[in-house]
Amino acid sequence: MAEETIGGSGPAAAGGGTARPAAPAPASPEPAALAPAAVPTVAWLLTEGQRQPTIPTLLEAFAAHLCGRGVPLERATLHVRLLHPQIRGMTYLWRADRPGVEALQRAHGVESTPEFMGSPVFSIMEEGAEGVRYSLATLPQPFPFPILDELRADGMTDYAAMPMVFSNGRRHAATFASRAAGGFGTEALTLLYDSLPALTALVEARVLRLLATNLLNTYVGQEAGSRILNGDIRRGSGLTMQAVLWYCDLRGFTSLSDRLALDRIIALLNGYFEIMGGAVQERGGEIVKFIGDAMLAVFAIPAGGGPEQVAAACAIALDAARDAQAGMERLNAQRAAWGQPRLGAGIALHHGDVMFGNIGAPDRLDFTVIGPAVNLVTRLEGLTRALGRGLVTSADFARACPQAGLASLGLHPVRGLDRPVELFGLAPAP
Repeated sequence: MAEETIGGSGPAAAGGGTARPAAPAPASPEPAALAPAAVPTVAWLLTEGQRQPTIPTLLEAFAAHLCGRGVPLERATLHVRLLHPQIRGMTYLWRADRPGVEALQRAHGVESTPEFMGSPVFSIMEEGAEGVRYSLATLPQPFPFPILDELRADGMTDYAAMPMVFSNGRRHAATFASRAAGGFGTEALTLLYDSLPALTALVEARVLRLLATNLLNTYVGQEAGSRILNGDIRRGSGLTMQAVLWYCDLRGFTSLSDRLALDRIIALLNGYFEIMGGAVQERGGEIVKFIGDAMLAVFAIPAGGGPEQVAAACAIALDAARDAQAGMERLNAQRAAWGQPRLGAGIALHHGDVMFGNIGAPDRLDFTVIGPAVNLVTRLEGLTRALGRGLVTSADFARACPQAGLASLGLHPVRGLDRPVELFGLAPAP
């Protein structure tokens, strides 16, 4: 038969079946032994394969190993689900006629598209199929899945898809295709199937690392996430760093909160933070935290950075602030078209030294920045409304970035400080 259910070692690997879930097999007192052909590959995976740091490097090395063992492999893919706010999963594609591995992001919603639901991978991941094989050279057309037409047009003669079941029971998928005249053959299919549990264990470990990285980057920021993964997790640990500080706040949020439904408040905040956070991140800054309707961010200056590096960081932060203000103007134009009130926001910029590290209770830590510079930038933002300004900077920032054309706004009292401080703002356009 052209379509086959792929089982374990021995005749089951080449037996007939369908792409639908097979009936549960009777419990066996002992696990099936590996086919002799699979033993060297499993040993390779647990030694050389274990040294591959990422899924792309692992797939590329695994494919090279299979080809070296005589498996007529031309194309291989790994399909893995992720826990990520923007990405549903990843597809990793290796081809013998191209260098490297292509990594393709799959956005949320792909699971309900006709393309995914009409694919062998859907049968594996969602319907519980234990494996499918299609001999493209002999299978009569029309083919049951569009991908098979594409592969046949590309000269492929054989295709197999198999499940990768993680330790939590979640199903992922691997596929293999060949151009050989006779396809894979029973021994090659058995080798692939019997080595898949070892490959799955390695892929799961790398997915968990990727998951930890994604979650840390999303919730604590890239710099903090990297430091946490590298072991900087003790309470009180941290470093003093030079940085440009950004603090922004949404004006009139309390009154808006009293008038709007919760879902509209969340949508409003998300739109506002998308503008502010996007401007910071696109310029290389790092969001440290969201505090209600406020946001604290930093533009780090390399250790030992001199006046030129400080000036460059200040200029980048100022450009990001201009981008954010332009974004707010666009947002307010849209709100005006819908008859909604204008949103105001203030941004304060400062330059100074901060402590970046772990602070909090023994079992609930926050990776954040602290120091007098942080206190000052938050209080400077509080003066933007009184001054009728969308952006103010400290004198330290203005001195570090003389080419920005900032103009003095005079001396102003700041809560908590004994003496008034000089503030600066963008000079009016001629």
